[in-house]
Amino acid sequence: MLFNKPTCKTLKNLIFPSEQTIFSFLRHPHNPPHTYTQKFNYVDVYMKWKKDSYYDSIEQIHKSIVLKPIISLKNCISQDPNGCIPISDVSKRGIQLEVPMKVARFLRLYPSIFEEFTGPQYSLPWFRLTPEADEIDREEKRVYEDCREDLRDRLKKFILMSKEKVLPLKIIQGMQWYLGLPDDFLQHPDKNLDESFRFVEMEDGLKGLAVESGEKVLSTVQRNAMKKGVYVGGPMEAIEFPLFPSKGLRLRRKIVDWLKEFQKLPYVSPYEEFSHLDPDSDISEKRVVGLLHELLSLFVEHSAERKKLLCLKKHMGLPQKVHKAFERHPSMFYLSLRNKTCTAILKEAYCDESAIEKHPLLRVRNKYINLMRESATILKTRRVNSRFADLWDSGSENEDGKEVAE
Repeated sequence: MLFNKPTCKTLKNLIFPSEQTIFSFLRHPHNPPHTYTQKFNYVDVYMKWKKDSYYDSIEQIHKSIVLKPIISLKNCISQDPNGCIPISDVSKRGIQLEVPMKVARFLRLYPSIFEEFTGPQYSLPWFRLTPEADEIDREEKRVYEDCREDLRDRLKKFILMSKEKVLPLKIIQGMQWYLGLPDDFLQHPDKNLDESFRFVEMEDGLKGLAVESGEKVLSTVQRNAMKKGVYVGGPMEAIEFPLFPSKGLRLRRKIVDWLKEFQKLPYVSPYEEFSHLDPDSDISEKRVVGLLHELLSLFVEHSAERKKLLCLKKHMGLPQKVHKAFERHPSMFYLSLRNKTCTAILKEAYCDESAIEKHPLLRVRNKYINLMRESATILKTRRVNSRFADLWDSGSENEDGKEVAE
């Protein structure tokens, strides 16, 4: 644990905190929330990253990056009236579909999902879904129909966390994969949205989606605290975040003391007004941490590439260095460096199954991942058989050559 050039005054504040406790607001109930600042200052602390093999091995998280272009290509095929397409239909759309290589090569990597055959025109390769993939596709469509209200509520909460209760459509479309929304969800507002949603014109000529709701929305943290009987729903009431430290994680005493005081600060819901908070205060950081917790709890895998969350900074009032919030709270979030990217994972979702409701689409995505695993087995078997056939042919040629020589 390192301190970045701490001053004597900072060290004094860390070692000898003010006698005034963080609960001083109880004696002055009319003080605005921004006056409740924690005396342990943590902003100059560097937290060393520690690897945790448990979170690095969660397949549904780390296969999600590859699964996304697979689902996009699957949708192109399933939406075709004939249920099959020539490679020319998608070969030039690799960037749009986020395919990491040539589309034909990518499709051939997953023979348990995509079946290749020679089409009727110009002997081009055509692709259709295998019977197994087609069955999962039908199940996926049923989930979208049966859980439309759940998906709508997740989108509504996502928008309500923004400052103005409105987000640009391009931001929402960029987060649809994480929220579990189908690609055409916003194209059918009459079916998928209710009267609380409305399309608006935003600055810079952007089109946005706004939510008007007078009802109070409780975060996952608030609902769980109520179940445990440690929260009654009062304003500026303290709620402690659930912590799940990784095995072998060691924190210096001063950091532990800071975290204890941080936990006792008032909890500011991500759905509440926050403009009155001092952005440099610890209570503001607690609001940011709570927002990130709620955001990941809405997502299918309760995780997301950290860089994909940066587009939310302006609209959700997040600080410029919001990525440091993940680093400063390693008992709440884990940063995985697999797949040549940084993925933020909400630990609570994988350590306490009863705390966060599972996304209805998760089971379907896991079935696609099983097909991905089967594809790897099929390709491996093909390679082995191909090598065996080559050796057999080589041996036959040698025998034929010997016979000719004799």
